[in-house]
Amino acid sequence: MGKILWLASYPKSGNTWLRVFLHNLFRDPNEPYNINKLNEFCSADYVGAWYQTFSRKPVIEMTMEEVATLRPQVHEALTRVHPDTVFVKTHNALVSDRGSEMITMAHTAGAVYVLRNPLDVVISYSHHYGLDLDTAIEALNLPGQMMPNSNLHVYQIFGSWSENVKSWTATPHPALHVMRYEDMAEHPLETFGAAAAFLGLRPSRERLTRALHNSSFDELRKQEDKDGFQERSDKTEKFFRKGEVGQWREILSPAQVDRIVEANREQMQRFGYLPLPA
Repeated sequence: MGKILWLASYPKSGNTWLRVFLHNLFRDPNEPYNINKLNEFCSADYVGAWYQTFSRKPVIEMTMEEVATLRPQVHEALTRVHPDTVFVKTHNALVSDRGSEMITMAHTAGAVYVLRNPLDVVISYSHHYGLDLDTAIEALNLPGQMMPNSNLHVYQIFGSWSENVKSWTATPHPALHVMRYEDMAEHPLETFGAAAAFLGLRPSRERLTRALHNSSFDELRKQEDKDGFQERSDKTEKFFRKGEVGQWREILSPAQVDRIVEANREQMQRFGYLPLPA
């Protein structure tokens, strides 16, 4: 039985990009790996079907207490998906809830945490969840923010952007690797190469370059345009919309920027995200 390697992030921070890269790196296909087959290699901790292996009740009818009780059992079950390390996507903050850990340490081998400038995150978040920017900013800044049970998914606790980031990154650990979305975009070879090294891999430069090409934003958007993407929210037309660094400068008003900075200053400063004075 293996243990879980968490691929963690606040929503819309680059988690899918990392997962696609890892699929292409491990599988090393001649053609880009099918983005609609990501679940063949990586599970997700919020998928309701896992919880229904322990309960006949529909996910939407489960209480939060029932989900919390089942969560450690689900995490243990996830470790049996593969005989060694199991990659599991999560947007949960590293917190406890209702007497249960959102991330069960007993079944954890380590984590890769991806973070992105919240000024850009909020724009992608608003499109993904079909919210106007001001409502998305409220969600981003909201302490204890959570996503309730749905027909297919159990509840998740994102926390605010700062709570999520701090919960995972405040205490350095040899089993934790932190990646910034901006470095993934601007220095891909070095940044993704460092992630591969953290996982104990030593791919050739050719193989690493091929995986990067096959997981590029243009390639992901091309696949979505052709076949759709099953992780796309029904609130938006495209999952892979722009993926740009710094788009907030053209989209957010000064007042909106100030609201995000005021609520997230400490963590933004830690990772070089505070905007320069005009």
